[in-house]
Amino acid sequence: MVDVKTCINNAQEKMDMAIMYLDEALAHIRAGKASTRLLDGIRVDSYGSMVPISNVAAVTTPDARSIAIKPWDKSMFRVIEKAIIDSDLGIMPENNGEIIRIGIPALTEERRRQLAKQCKGEGETAKISVRNARRDGIDYLKKAVKEGLAEDEQKNSEEKLQKIHDKFIKQIDEMLAEKEKEIMTV
Repeated sequence: MVDVKTCINNAQEKMDMAIMYLDEALAHIRAGKASTRLLDGIRVDSYGSMVPISNVAAVTTPDARSIAIKPWDKSMFRVIEKAIIDSDLGIMPENNGEIIRIGIPALTEERRRQLAKQCKGEGETAKISVRNARRDGIDYLKKAVKEGLAEDEQKNSEEKLQKIHDKFIKQIDEMLAEKEKEIMTV
């Protein structure tokens, strides 16, 4: 027999994954102020394996416009600098022999619009994932009717799926609005 609860839980789990993906993607879009999460995607070669910068150095934000990186091993200075330069961060690091500093420049109006557009694109990807999870759940329920699930139970389950879907789409819209506000604030 088909378990409706499992179907709904699977769809909700996929929708949760879409929200987590969006949260991670939005964290990597810089909004004019320093955040250590900007460096999360940058990997450096440490003793033969690629690891995040935070695994080989202390990463801090001393103020809203800069990130300070203090490598634990002096030999990592060049490697970290090269990784930052090669990344898509678009910021040149400064090295004084003790600390690598990354100055976060103020965003231009044009760059703010580009970042807002990029956020909308990430949001749309997350919405598509949520819609696909709903569609998969509904398809599963329609197949379940052929296997003996009551039609009114299928309709009720589809309504539950739709409510869950609406809740997640609203959450995505709220996340996008918050990030856009953060980007557009001068």
